[in-house]
Amino acid sequence: MCGIVGYVGKRNSQRILLDGLKKLEYRGYDSAGLAVFTESGLTVKKAQGRLAVLESKLEQEPLDGTIGIGHTRWATHGKPSDVNSHPHTDNSMKFSVVHNGIIENYMTLKEELTAKGHRFVSETDTEVISHLIADLYEGDIVKAVQQAVKKMTGAFALGVLTEHEPEKLVAVRLASPLIIGVGDGENFIGSDIPAILEYTRNVYILNDGEMAVLTQNGVDLRTIEGNFISRETFYVDWDLMTAEKAGFDHFMLKEIHEQPKAYRDTIGSRIDGSGERVVLGEVKLTPQQIWDIHNIHIVACGTAYHAGLVGKSVIEQLARIPVETDVASEYRYRAPIITPNTLVIVVSQSGETADTLAALREAKRCGARVIAITNVVGSSVSREADDVIVTWAGPEIAVASTKAYTSQLIAFYLLGLHLAQTLGTQDATYIRETIEALQKLPEQVEQILLHAEDIKQYAEQIAEHDDLFFIGRGSDYAVAQEGSLKLKEISYIHSEAYAAGELKHGTLALIEEGIPVIALATQEHLLEKTVSNIKEVKARGAQVFAIALEGNHEIAKSVDLVFEIPRTVALLAPALVVIPLQLLAYYASLARGNDVDKPRNLAKSVTVE
Repeated sequence: MCGIVGYVGKRNSQRILLDGLKKLEYRGYDSAGLAVFTESGLTVKKAQGRLAVLESKLEQEPLDGTIGIGHTRWATHGKPSDVNSHPHTDNSMKFSVVHNGIIENYMTLKEELTAKGHRFVSETDTEVISHLIADLYEGDIVKAVQQAVKKMTGAFALGVLTEHEPEKLVAVRLASPLIIGVGDGENFIGSDIPAILEYTRNVYILNDGEMAVLTQNGVDLRTIEGNFISRETFYVDWDLMTAEKAGFDHFMLKEIHEQPKAYRDTIGSRIDGSGERVVLGEVKLTPQQIWDIHNIHIVACGTAYHAGLVGKSVIEQLARIPVETDVASEYRYRAPIITPNTLVIVVSQSGETADTLAALREAKRCGARVIAITNVVGSSVSREADDVIVTWAGPEIAVASTKAYTSQLIAFYLLGLHLAQTLGTQDATYIRETIEALQKLPEQVEQILLHAEDIKQYAEQIAEHDDLFFIGRGSDYAVAQEGSLKLKEISYIHSEAYAAGELKHGTLALIEEGIPVIALATQEHLLEKTVSNIKEVKARGAQVFAIALEGNHEIAKSVDLVFEIPRTVALLAPALVVIPLQLLAYYASLARGNDVDKPRNLAKSVTVE
């Protein structure tokens, strides 16, 4: 949700800032802008639209300077426009700010500053920050930023420049992510590691309530109160190519095809040499603590929440512990019943999702132990949770999540088996057979991807429709919700996912001649019921596309088209059945001429509530 970059060094900053913003455009692409110290002073260029619009402007009027900040926006306050774009400045044009997050009390601050004579030109909360810092400035930009931060409430990551002290770049983090890159005679800030990875692999990951003062010669870390911090840099060992398309037309397609590797990497060494037990050493719960768990809450947002729905089914089936799933944005506000015997599992791809972080903190305040499932080592969620299960999916750039979601499923399978082993709720034979099936999943995903063309042909058919339905029972229903979300996110086709048995309770009124219905039928103990529901929609004119386990000849008699996935145990079927649904969304979006990686109005990492 908005991307920030900053540079202090000897090189021309414009190219470095633009390169960084390209790596962060998945975080927002309503508008973009740069502020650079040039011979004329602090100069700002910004433009509504994709980064390419700004680049075109800068080709005509380049910014020549060695210190600057940049921003790519996902609109929260004020519509996308040139004037609402970042960076924002004060009336003197001497102070410039880029911001990721929301300032909740900006209207109060704006009224106070207006009364002092400040004039505002945008609809944004961010513009207030530049005016506030200017109002507080008395010759020390660091102190002015510290004082401003104390007056602001909300979530923010900031990059601040002032013409009065042109050698400094000040960065602040409170709730929204920010990293500092350390180079040789040059230093960087960024919302995410890929933004600076081309230039340095040594980074500081700022914690909440911390700031950094960057100059060409070094980086000072401090608390917002002004206390200096000593910390070792973190070395990033990612392969830079993992953040590039590697020959695929889109990041989403690349990431769909990276799922076999993500499965293998997430399973990794978490299975012992005998192949009969899960070894989840990062979860420090003792056997007695596991025995003391009375209930589990799984809390997440969006796609991660859908992974949690599958996780609920997995844990309840394997460990026989009651599980509730909650949308993180609602969790705190419903006064959940949390006790020291409640285990809370939070799921976040980025580890910076604001609603999920808030839920994590509420759970800990109430005395619960928290396990985090996240893809980012060193993220806020991973630092604040008691235990962390890292999903080794690698960087995910496309806004629509694919490999992060399926890696979260793998994490839930491993955790469910770990709990079952400890509690003795499943016998050794069942656990061994499930582990064997788990280890076969990467190869089975590869088999599905070989038949992507079949999905493409069907996707091109549904791309002509404006509405469709997904149905399924059991864990198929949980996956149907994710399939529906994927399709809506990037194709803009309206779709709904329903528990197949609920169709007769009202939904059938929307089934009309020719409407597509995608039926998931991998839970064979529920197959008879699912077929009955399929016949209900067929009788009303629906065109039904089914996804079923290979060799399921019964389903073919009741539908228009079947796509078969390799056979696996019912518990693990979600990790396979979702792959054709991801491809379906991708190819439908492509057929409609949409920007697959950057769907309208969406951002990758949602760091505001």
